[in-house]
Amino acid sequence: MDTTPLAPPAFRAPAILLSGPVDYDMYKNFRRQLDQASEQELVVVELSTLGGDPEVARMMGEDIRFHSAMSPERRFAFLGKAAIYSAGTTFMSFFATPNRYLTRGTRLMIHERKLSKELKINGPLTTCVATVRATLHEIECSIAIQNEGFANLVHGSSVTLDEVLKRAPSNWYIEAEEARSLGLIQAVI
Repeated sequence: MDTTPLAPPAFRAPAILLSGPVDYDMYKNFRRQLDQASEQELVVVELSTLGGDPEVARMMGEDIRFHSAMSPERRFAFLGKAAIYSAGTTFMSFFATPNRYLTRGTRLMIHERKLSKELKINGPLTTCVATVRATLHEIECSIAIQNEGFANLVHGSSVTLDEVLKRAPSNWYIEAEEARSLGLIQAVI
């Protein structure tokens, strides 16, 4: 994998431009642009988002990981602009750290996944126990997936997983230069 820092002109005409909520519409747009960039050696993905669906972010990230593995001669770089919140940070975590860039003043926001669910217990007691266990398993699985993403984000940086786990519950905002100094990104453009 090429880890040579990219110069600002490399970001002049990103192959993939995304903005807005991370949702299935963004995913369709992402896939269309990714397919159109199939012949490019350097594929810059530019994103600005206030967040959205973390599972969609993971799907887009897995596409980046898959294409990087299938075509090691190609380079996939991330350029975050203005705001990279929540699901946007999840998506960024799928790019190798040397391929992560932010524009000046951009903010990353890292937080725990959120769950809004009403647990209704009604029926025979064994059914009630099964309902509670199913909800607990859903929460435990979501925490495991969340923490895998946090581990990807901080891999190779000076930030520990414990620090992210401590700060994420209260929404951790990181300015671009701070992200660079922490080793979460390659550079600020």
